[in-house]
Amino acid sequence: MAQHKERVSVLLVDDHAVVREGYRRLLERHGDIAVIGEAGDAATAQALFSTLAPRIVVMDITLPGTSGLEAMRRMLLYNADARVLIFSMHEDTIFVKRALQTGAYGYVTKASAPNVLVEAVLSIARGKKYVSPDVAQSVALGEGIAYSHGLTQREFDVLRLIIQGRTVLEIADALGLNSKTVANHQSALRQKLGAETTIELLRKANELGLGK
Repeated sequence: MAQHKERVSVLLVDDHAVVREGYRRLLERHGDIAVIGEAGDAATAQALFSTLAPRIVVMDITLPGTSGLEAMRRMLLYNADARVLIFSMHEDTIFVKRALQTGAYGYVTKASAPNVLVEAVLSIARGKKYVSPDVAQSVALGEGIAYSHGLTQREFDVLRLIIQGRTVLEIADALGLNSKTVANHQSALRQKLGAETTIELLRKANELGLGK
């Protein structure tokens, strides 16, 4: 009798229910993949991750409140063997590098062909890291202007939320920091990017391609 092959269990994390449904259909069309849970925000994703123990988490960066990168960092603290595939609209190299630096097992852009997501999930399940072809070359070439400014992971997270129009208190709440620490990060960002005001900081961020 042929042995039943265990399917790759996946937790889908995206803040749009219709989008998640599309991903679920796409992944489950491949008989080796089973979507065992869905979440629309980081808190729900973290709870499901700990209870369902999915083999792979497919997660967007942009989520309500806490970002996908911060959620991934917390998942890795809970389980260092967590395999997270970032699936995002962000095609800028800085996002890809930050995700991989934070611990992502792979990065696929939403502009990729549908089969790329399936290929990425199966590759990661085999223990191989995966970056979609549309951004792989730029990552290999070491592009990403923001890196030349020496931004830390926290500074990058704060900048991303500033771009979204969040207040100091909202940023502090999203990242689990106090307001003074956020203000210090803002000050460091202005210094590193050569901006005297928040408006100038936003302009610099757009020049870096982070305001998309």
